[in-house]
Amino acid sequence: MAQADKKSGQGETTHFGFHDVPVEDKTRLVRGVFESVAGKYDLMNDLMSLGVHRLWKRHFIAISNIQPGQRVLDLAGGTGDIAALMSKRVGSTGSVVLSDINEAMLAVGRQRMEDRGLVGNIEYSLANAESLPFADAEFDAVTMAFGLRNVTDKAAALREMYRVLKPGGRAMILEFSKVEFEGLRKIYDGYSFEILPRLGRLVADDEDSYRYLAESIRKHPAQDELADMMVEAGFSNVTYRNLTGGVVAIHSGNHG
Repeated sequence: MAQADKKSGQGETTHFGFHDVPVEDKTRLVRGVFESVAGKYDLMNDLMSLGVHRLWKRHFIAISNIQPGQRVLDLAGGTGDIAALMSKRVGSTGSVVLSDINEAMLAVGRQRMEDRGLVGNIEYSLANAESLPFADAEFDAVTMAFGLRNVTDKAAALREMYRVLKPGGRAMILEFSKVEFEGLRKIYDGYSFEILPRLGRLVADDEDSYRYLAESIRKHPAQDELADMMVEAGFSNVTYRNLTGGVVAIHSGNHG
């Protein structure tokens, strides 16, 4: 069952930013956002995080315990920042599958990996996180950075992450989350809803996509709620840690 609101006479709906839309429309709408920003995705992340996303991603992989020889899956991998970091960790005896639902994003990711000479241990998969084209227990680790909030049925995606993990494997999610401190929250909201869309218009000629991305952050489950969802999906030893006062959080859980 999708995470959605049931409205009398209107069928099942879910949120697209701050707007309610039919569940079946959200994937298409999100695809449109990322097709629009694919060529400027890294710039988008720089604008949204003031460049700090690069530090968050490095820390995310630094604590992942990914080892040489492992097979790992990066969901919603976008332009490949996480896959590139994991490629170095798994080495020539391991493999990384860079996956994304959006063909434009995946094409940019593939090109950037090739430009960086990362071609020996990276595979590519055009896949929906809610219904993955992989066997049970195929991966030692699954990661997802800044992608879960755009998934229509988050519970289904978490169940799929659990399914494709080997027993003892680990899933890690890096995502914008709920800011802990009131003062920081007010500053963050002002930046997100006033400044960021204007920057989107000036830099990428796309104010609407940047506004959606800011709104999607506020609609994403808070830290404790997402941890509970991971437990419901089957994960054990579920923990999270806040970075930058809760602007983002890293959730992790084990299979079995």
